[in-house]
Amino acid sequence: MDENSPAVPAQSATQLGILFGVIMVLEFVVLYVIDVDPITNPGVGTTINIFNYLILPIAFIYLACNSFKKANFGFISFGQCLKQGVKLCVIAGAIYAVFSIVFMMIFPEFPEEIIRKTRAVMLEKSPELTAEQLDMSIGFVKKMMQPAFSLPITLLMFSFLGLIYSLIIGAIVKKDKPQSI
Repeated sequence: MDENSPAVPAQSATQLGILFGVIMVLEFVVLYVIDVDPITNPGVGTTINIFNYLILPIAFIYLACNSFKKANFGFISFGQCLKQGVKLCVIAGAIYAVFSIVFMMIFPEFPEEIIRKTRAVMLEKSPELTAEQLDMSIGFVKKMMQPAFSLPITLLMFSFLGLIYSLIIGAIVKKDKPQSI
């Protein structure tokens, strides 16, 4: 790299975003293979959600920002931190969303099983639900599982997480180049 050229922001964010997405896919596959169900086992579901929506994004955004900062001679602006974090999370979210869609196409019984378990959990937690309310709720769950909804919603959710965490991390790690007069 030339002494005066800034680091390419996409490099670390892309690599770490792919790694983040692959980790989420592997978690999903491992839980499916060992038959651990986050719906009926809320402790596992909560742990996975904390890991995927709090710990991993913060860690990877921090790593991406610091990597960019090191490659850019110790400087990173607030805007560059935002770009790093949002790009990383969008890439990870896209990998996870596409995998989920493909997985549900390969295993068509999986969405049906989720619906069945969701119905059972809803009835257990809210036995006073009428059949109409239950059907409406299950209809909403089915709609959200459709690729036309799940892909953009997943991307939006991860973009939002990336933005929020990048704002926080950017405020911590930013170091602007000194302005010469």
